[in-house]
Amino acid sequence: MQGKRLDRVNQLLKEEIAEIIGRELKDPRIGFVTVTEVETSKDLRHAKVFVSILGSDSDWAQALAALEKAAGFIHGNLIRRLRLRVVPYVAFRPDRSMAHAAHITEILETLKGSASPGD
Repeated sequence: MQGKRLDRVNQLLKEEIAEIIGRELKDPRIGFVTVTEVETSKDLRHAKVFVSILGSDSDWAQALAALEKAAGFIHGNLIRRLRLRVVPYVAFRPDRSMAHAAHITEILETLKGSASPGD
């Protein structure tokens, strides 16, 4: 039963954090950020928020720094928005799975194009 509740809390946090980032944060270092996953500890005190960021490595670093700086603001908004006894403190982590998938697709397309038709 704890697993299903934790899954619901993770999904709720994901939606609310994405909303806060998209509508309330005005930091220009935060460009196009997507919250991909949230992993909350069993005691609900901490949450790892995985984000995907569109841009270069420099953009990633700047956006992650801005998100970490805004963590307190985000936590305060979560307290006001959510009806949870305990609202976790958030820590942002990069999720580069989309970039890796694109790179793998690119490699496969290159290999596919270089294969001879008779093989």
